[in-house]
Amino acid sequence: MKRFISFKESIKILKDAFNEEVSSEQLFLSESLGRVLANDIVAKSNSPEYETSGMDGYAIRYEDQDDGKIKIIDKLPAGTANSVEVTKGTCIKTFTGSLMSKGADTLIPIENVEVEGDYIIIKEKVPKGYSVRPVGENYKKGEVLIKKGTVIEFGEIGVMAGLNIIKVEVKREPVVSVLATGSEILELGEEQTNISQIRSTNHYTIEAIVKKAGAKTHNLGVVGDDLDSIKKAILNALEFSDIVITTGGVSVGDYDFVKDALNTIEAEVLISGVVIKPGMHIRVIRVGKKYIFALPGFPYSSAVTTILYVIPLIKRMLGLDDSYDIVYAKMREDYKKRSKKSEFVAVNLTYDKDGYSVDLKGKKVGTSAILTNLLNKPAFLWIEVDEGDLKKGDTARIIRV
Repeated sequence: MKRFISFKESIKILKDAFNEEVSSEQLFLSESLGRVLANDIVAKSNSPEYETSGMDGYAIRYEDQDDGKIKIIDKLPAGTANSVEVTKGTCIKTFTGSLMSKGADTLIPIENVEVEGDYIIIKEKVPKGYSVRPVGENYKKGEVLIKKGTVIEFGEIGVMAGLNIIKVEVKREPVVSVLATGSEILELGEEQTNISQIRSTNHYTIEAIVKKAGAKTHNLGVVGDDLDSIKKAILNALEFSDIVITTGGVSVGDYDFVKDALNTIEAEVLISGVVIKPGMHIRVIRVGKKYIFALPGFPYSSAVTTILYVIPLIKRMLGLDDSYDIVYAKMREDYKKRSKKSEFVAVNLTYDKDGYSVDLKGKKVGTSAILTNLLNKPAFLWIEVDEGDLKKGDTARIIRV
């Protein structure tokens, strides 16, 4: 396999290697918020099924308004049926959501009339059909109301409740397991015993990224620099995961055991290095229908490569559009390209009356260990290999996350 392929080539390889979407499961409607719909929701009837009142008022015949005075013969609260028919010179007091009575074609609001005994006196006329909700105003029988692949929000919940859908078919959440490697890495709460040890951040950052994308996560903690332990941890995670993510141990050091562990696993190597900054030593292998992403150990690198590679795969598994959310923004300052690679740089993205613009205020220049560059909901400036420096006022390609 060719080492250090281009970014665009690596993306194409992952797309071409994709197996299939995850299976579906049934959830109670109240538990489905944020999940991905597995099939179309189709209306089985019209809504409303019958003409109904859009407000409190009186059901009348439109032409009877010319008489200036109409007799009240009944009243019809919402939720009740009435066999009384509106005939010439008569009306029925009707409430919001009530069925329109037979013979009536208009609803005159209570504000437009005065009541004198058994009669309403017309103060202000209304057009024919006023405030009468027609059959199928909301939706018609056979109409596709919510398409497969929709992320369920409050509106979808409400519509499905109106359809009396008790359980809804949704895509199963892809299971992603995350583990960090390195004998110098300390878990949260673990006591530091020498000054070379650093606190673990990668698996918490990555867990948050993939969970936000719709995955179910398992945080498997830290594994020391031991080949057998790393291999055992990866194989164990594969048993119950769709995707396994490791961080660290993929470079060319004496103690970079993840790449050695992956070489002993019977699998298809998809990616073994990409000409990107950060994350050039990324490795991706496929084991059947499952994937292992071996990401660099530096926090910024592992986070960015998760966003660039893992998130699109999760979206594909869920049947969602896997495209990056790209906007074009005006540079508010110069940017000097730092390498001959495809670069992904954390920037501040803002939007005003003149459109999108970006700057690097507060973003530090240094190694890919600077996790604070991911604070304050950053976007990423994407500069390809064959692209150069950017000047203030230039248009830049930006990935929103």
